[in-house]
Amino acid sequence: MDPEGGKQPMTRSLNGFKYTLIYNGELYNTEDLRKELKDNGFRFDSYSDTEVLLTAYMCWGIDCVKKLNGIFAFAVYDEKEKQILLVRDPLGVKPLFYSTQGSSFIFGSEIKTVLAHPYVEPLLDKDGLTEIFALGPAVRPGSALFKGIEEVPPAHLMIIKANDILDKEYWKLVPRENTETLEEASDHLSFLLTDAIERQLVGDVPLCTFLSGGLDSSAISAIAASSYKKQNKILTTYSLDYEDNDKYFKASLFQPTSDPYWAQQMSDFIGSNHKTYMINHEELAHTLKDAVLARDLPGMADIDSSLFLFSREIRKDFIIALSGECADELFGGYPWYTKPELMNLPTFPWSNFVDSRKALLSKEFQSLPISEVVNENYLASLKAVPHLEGETQETYRMRELFYLNLKWFMVNLLNRKDRMSMANSIEVRVPFADYRLVEYAFNLPNDYKFFEGREKGLLRRCLKGILPEEIIYRKKSPYPKTHNPIYTDLVCSMMKNALNDSSSPILNIIDKNFVKELLATKGASYKNPWFGQLMTGPQLIAYLVQFNLWLKEYNVKLV
Repeated sequence: MDPEGGKQPMTRSLNGFKYTLIYNGELYNTEDLRKELKDNGFRFDSYSDTEVLLTAYMCWGIDCVKKLNGIFAFAVYDEKEKQILLVRDPLGVKPLFYSTQGSSFIFGSEIKTVLAHPYVEPLLDKDGLTEIFALGPAVRPGSALFKGIEEVPPAHLMIIKANDILDKEYWKLVPRENTETLEEASDHLSFLLTDAIERQLVGDVPLCTFLSGGLDSSAISAIAASSYKKQNKILTTYSLDYEDNDKYFKASLFQPTSDPYWAQQMSDFIGSNHKTYMINHEELAHTLKDAVLARDLPGMADIDSSLFLFSREIRKDFIIALSGECADELFGGYPWYTKPELMNLPTFPWSNFVDSRKALLSKEFQSLPISEVVNENYLASLKAVPHLEGETQETYRMRELFYLNLKWFMVNLLNRKDRMSMANSIEVRVPFADYRLVEYAFNLPNDYKFFEGREKGLLRRCLKGILPEEIIYRKKSPYPKTHNPIYTDLVCSMMKNALNDSSSPILNIIDKNFVKELLATKGASYKNPWFGQLMTGPQLIAYLVQFNLWLKEYNVKLV
């Protein structure tokens, strides 16, 4: 809203003291806050949420964070208190990194921002390297992998004074007893979801939605399209696919059906202007580098580079998009919420095969405590999970899974979404990450959440009348990946080139013979998924390509 009126840095004065804000993100309750602040005697020079946010701090101080609904990372310099306040949104949609170097405190929205400062070097110690091979492509909360650079964790604020830094978690999940009937819960969820989506449609610039034909993106697109029709506007929806993917698609537990047919069915149902972006495999492989430069870290291989290309295409016509991330984490969409053998694993369910990662390491690094680091982080996360007294074993474990997904798996996906989109100057909003939905979902009983024995059962129920039945009952299918052997050949060739280049920094870290065997079998010799559902075979090879690119492009020094 009002980009001209929201220019930054923004400075305002109150009682002879100046307050200055820099800010990345969007507030979805801007008008509610503006009204409350006007009632408190404040006046505004613009319609921007930037001015509302700064004024909220001037009115309520640090307590303003309790009133914000949005995605944000911001810093306020308070001349009166002689302090800087840093804040990151509750779910970690927007990033915020920092480094303390002597008496200097350096911060910014990206790791590259911090690295641009002459005091900060791109150093990777054994802890960072261990984290890559233990937890990657995820990072532990607060980590930026580089030695001396950290990230403000989601839902945290920091107060920086001359001789002191305070780090505080300002938002936490609270367990509560459910008092609603199934019907009431369905209505409540429908209200929260619709309100979250409609709040995020506000803006002065063109807006579209991602539409895969799955439950989550279909819900967002349907509600958005309905809102647009009331304004005599037609929503534009986008999906992606890969050249010749229909020839090579193979159904699996994690990806039972492909998207194009369902996306078109859904578009016809809501009357959207639908566009499918077809990704070329050569471009997909070569964009692995762009994805690393956008993320500043090794990422999720072509899961990143495809989103980078998709965002670049959408940015030709749109500045804002809405996307369906986070619904699976909140409402039990992944197999590890419903399959006992995955649900009860004594580790992160997306890292079940972490022991096999050591095989990629050279003798020098075989002693890295990979399994120990995973176990340490897993157990530490479990200790932080809030519970009610007397929970059944199933409810107790479901809270743990919810919390682990929220703090780890979801944050990784949100990091990917933000970096790939913002690198192309497009802001992707995620209505399911509304903190009110998260709090509500945390306390839904299991039999509601998995109503009729289905993953995301209550979500499906509340969307009746909004979506076609075949969409409501479609089996979950995740973000699409390529199945084309052309892509496999391309990434294998890229990795071979890296192995044959004596200057490749990855050669000091990996077991070259093991990787050569991996290439000879086109990834088939590594039987277990590297991470989650999608990083198998060619995706693992592409991940190693990204790791080498990262070491090289950032001139990473092992210390």
